[in-house]
Amino acid sequence: MMTLDMKLYYWPTPNGRKVSILLEELGIPYETIFVNIGKGEQFKPDFESISLNNRIPAIKYKNDAGQNMTIFESGAIMLHLAEKFQKFYPKTVTGKKELMEWLFWQAANQGPMAGQLSHFKNYASNPEKNQYSYNRYKSEYIRCLNVLEKGLNSKKYLVEDAYSIADIICWPWVLANRSLGISLDNFPKIRSWRQRIKERPAVQIGVNLGKALKSSKIITDEERENLFKKYT
Repeated sequence: MMTLDMKLYYWPTPNGRKVSILLEELGIPYETIFVNIGKGEQFKPDFESISLNNRIPAIKYKNDAGQNMTIFESGAIMLHLAEKFQKFYPKTVTGKKELMEWLFWQAANQGPMAGQLSHFKNYASNPEKNQYSYNRYKSEYIRCLNVLEKGLNSKKYLVEDAYSIADIICWPWVLANRSLGISLDNFPKIRSWRQRIKERPAVQIGVNLGKALKSSKIITDEERENLFKKYT
């Protein structure tokens, strides 16, 4: 079998951790290429050739024909790898339908709402001016938590009560609840699900990848420019 020569282009953010966790769960050897988004490394031509959206994560590996395969967007990466290796991926038609619902929901709802809440809670200048925006995204994040709580219902996991990429893709932005200023006290099913996944050995490795690189919570003007104002 040909070596995959898997490369993960990564920075320790909730979106990046989705893919590092999955690679650890799959047991695939990979090389981590850290893309410092605060320093603007996501805009370098060599990275843009892999991720047209100038966002992490992205992967590059050799397919069965020995050709380089590149994929950007965390959901696309996770779906591709789960299908390729037939792991953390449901076998039934109903399960696949449910998986797609959660993947699209995360990409269109939880991810954007949590990301914007993080921006206005932790990074935006002039918080008084941005109070309306903060309140809106806080409300939306809580709405998404309510959806997850109902989705878990009496189950341990989101799809067919089996651990899958649906759980992996939704989990990092729930793990970040404290940094977003949101309590999970009113979401007992999510609290149990959050802890259950956190205890998995592969998750612990994936979530801690590069953690020391993002130790400071103070954002510089250069980082703010690279993260939020590059195209304005």
